[in-house]
Amino acid sequence: MENEVLIRLSEEGAEVERVEQLTGYLRQELLSAGVVDDVRAVPAGETPPGARGVEVALVGSLLLGLGKSLTGLSQVVNVLRDWLGRFGGTRPSLTLTLDGDTLEISAATDEQVAEAVKIFLEKHSAVGT
Repeated sequence: MENEVLIRLSEEGAEVERVEQLTGYLRQELLSAGVVDDVRAVPAGETPPGARGVEVALVGSLLLGLGKSLTGLSQVVNVLRDWLGRFGGTRPSLTLTLDGDTLEISAATDEQVAEAVKIFLEKHSAVGT
């Protein structure tokens, strides 16, 4: 069974277009880093009335395929932390969800994020290896 991580990006007060743009940048960052082979937008489900059969994606949501082991999870988290670190004062909020467990990276300090990431990785690495 392939492990998948759901990433949700949000930014307080941001317009939909801004969130879409940031999500696109994050997707490219993950693909460029080579830590995952598959990064895709999350389908929103049913096509709304009036739409022409185009799959609508949930704004700010990406689904990552990690394969059968979780060895890439640590690398993904490192890419996300590096990406967030490039933002100045206001930075987007990211949540990662794996097997019903969610890790939120928001206004926490770097030390708090590092500790939360360590716990998250330890929990899931023990399950998926």
